[in-house]
Amino acid sequence: MDRGEGSQLGKDTNWEHCLHLYEEIIASDNESLQIKATIKLGRISNDVPENVLTRAIPILVELLRRPLTLNNSNLSIQEASSYCLSRIGHCQCGDADLILAAIVHSGVVPLVLSFLQNSSQCLLGLYFDESRRYLLEILSALALMREVRRVIINSGGLPFLVESAKKGSIVSRARDAHAIGLIGATRRVKRILVELGVVPVLAELLGIGDTYTKIIAGNALGIVASHIDFLRPVVEAGAIPLYAELLQRTEPIAKEIAEDLFCILAVAEVNAVSISGHLVRILQGDNDEAKAAAADVLWDLSGYKHSVSIARSSGAIPVLVDILRNSNGDVREKVSGVIAQLSYDEVDRGALADDGVIPILVGLLQDELEELKDNAAEALINFSEDPLLRDRMSEALDIPSFQSVQTRLIRIRATDQHMVTHLRQMSIEQFTWDPELS
Repeated sequence: MDRGEGSQLGKDTNWEHCLHLYEEIIASDNESLQIKATIKLGRISNDVPENVLTRAIPILVELLRRPLTLNNSNLSIQEASSYCLSRIGHCQCGDADLILAAIVHSGVVPLVLSFLQNSSQCLLGLYFDESRRYLLEILSALALMREVRRVIINSGGLPFLVESAKKGSIVSRARDAHAIGLIGATRRVKRILVELGVVPVLAELLGIGDTYTKIIAGNALGIVASHIDFLRPVVEAGAIPLYAELLQRTEPIAKEIAEDLFCILAVAEVNAVSISGHLVRILQGDNDEAKAAAADVLWDLSGYKHSVSIARSSGAIPVLVDILRNSNGDVREKVSGVIAQLSYDEVDRGALADDGVIPILVGLLQDELEELKDNAAEALINFSEDPLLRDRMSEALDIPSFQSVQTRLIRIRATDQHMVTHLRQMSIEQFTWDPELS
């Protein structure tokens, strides 16, 4: 909107009088004046009180329902109305939810979907491309409401939501991405969205958006990707490096989204190899928060049963040992967990020993952090049970913290042979589960 025009309005504006004048103009036969007044209302909508806007909404919807007419300017009242409704739907005045509810209850959603589905009729005049954008923005503004999402799904409106996410302002596209994430929980809808090309749309937003948009798009793409059938298009859209960038952002939610998506994609071994390469590069950097997050993901990935060792193939092991030797705080704690998990694999265990991890782990048995000591002891127990490495363990065997964890671990193994670590194990079944069938 033209903020200069809206800024002329003050607290003393008689909005009731303005609404009455607008109603009089709409009741007149002067369509040119109706168009001008409706566009003006859209431009100043951020300054108009919500009670005035909610009373104007039914008038605008009725204008949208009018039979198509064109005036000398080639601009229709329907286009002016769609523009005004799109502005009101995105305005920041008063109670936005109340305004959106008023638009929904006016019956505009089926009307907008009908117009979009019958676009070949060029319903809104010669400037149809612009009018279509207004209609898509109306849909975008309303799509966060549950009842509207239901209508979108049941009325064949998903293509328009995806189309809306491709164009328009970043704010509008982020709203569409949020709605897509809310809609994409079931396998049936995921498949439709993927077939409509939503994956590259969300990946683009993840790459070009501001922080908020990256988080929204990243979360939506993770929801769509959370099925084994849809991993490939996500990777082909270039998502892995984009999520690696998200993992390095300062916002905790950004890191969580990236971690979750990596754990989903890593079900496929080729993806796990690619992801681990990005994780190693992060671990070699100087951002401690990002390094801790990367170690967390590598901790998860090291529990997958792939044909190759992800840690060894990515060159992670010497990097992890170096961090354990030289770092402090949360990073070292996370890395100790990764090393404890890797120590269950015979070849990884040998690689860790060759990189000098055993004396470092022995030193950590004296650390003040209980989890760090437990992780170090857990790894050392696995080293002590390896005939090829047992002779390097004499220094640790008499340390009380090592003996305590050893006793506890033996008890756990005796109770359940499968509970060898507290690592979160991921399985393909988690990604083929369909809530529609439960």
